Amino acid sequence: MATPVRLRIAVLLATVTAVTAVTAVGCGATSDQEAKGVRQDRKTPGVENTRELTTEERLLIERAEQTLVERCMAAGGFRFWPTPAVSAAERQGHGYVLDDIHWARTHGYGGQLEKKAEKARLNDPNTAYANALPATERIRYSKTLDGDPAKGMLSVELPSGGTVQTPRSGCWNRAAEQLYGDIATWFRAKKTATSLTPLYVPDLLKDRRLTSAVTAWSRCMREAGHAYADPDEIRAKRYELTKGMSPRQTHATEVELAVAEATCAQETSLGRTARELEHEYRTRNLRRYSDDIATYQRLGLTAVTRAKKVTGSTP
Repeated sequence: MATPVRLRIAVLLATVTAVTAVTAVGCGATSDQEAKGVRQDRKTPGVENTRELTTEERLLIERAEQTLVERCMAAGGFRFWPTPAVSAAERQGHGYVLDDIHWARTHGYGGQLEKKAEKARLNDPNTAYANALPATERIRYSKTLDGDPAKGMLSVELPSGGTVQTPRSGCWNRAAEQLYGDIATWFRAKKTATSLTPLYVPDLLKDRRLTSAVTAWSRCMREAGHAYADPDEIRAKRYELTKGMSPRQTHATEVELAVAEATCAQETSLGRTARELEHEYRTRNLRRYSDDIATYQRLGLTAVTRAKKVTGSTP
């Protein structure tokens, strides 16, 4: 029997070398409207007059960021191709449990979307372009794009321990500064606000209200013909389950299992329970970081406004 609940912290991987700042998600499931990028004005406990960005707003900022990087690289004498735009569905995360039945019925666990993203990564023209440059120019390309450590570094101590650093220079940081404002302030706020889950998720996962909901969810899944102790067991066994299957069979299998997970998450209120507990635990544990969270969210909203001007579009 698997342990009742195990820690899962979702990490969003950005394309190329861009780092996309996202609000850390511990256990919360994603509601249908949030999945579609609909503005929810979700508030963070203890933080006033700010909110989390929608998926569509994050994608807008990414498009603006890459447009600015393209211009910056051109000024440095290099080519840069922005990555193709993706939909909110392709970027959707689910936290601890999937409870969006519509998304599950359409995408399963996102296997086809993963393959699409991997294909785009392998065919990235920026990688091919950089690899074709002479060695000395390749080094200059890298420093122009990602920054030169010799020109100074930004450093932040994380709330959960450890230190992260990034060069002050480079087109990615220049683009971020044009969107968010002072790069040092943005880097500190982003790295602090998006690394807080270890401060509350371990305790949350032991909460009897969550473990009881997981037990009910597991019973529902077993009755539906899928014996899993918790959502994490599905993640651990997902690829092995479809090993050797054709793409069509893999997708059909994923959809069947994902729909069952989402249906049981709704019927047992596991998704709602996880969201409510996350709100409760964040309220209790993260007040000392409310200024950092507020700064992170405020600068994010500033970036949305500036991104609209850069791209000439709206989310």
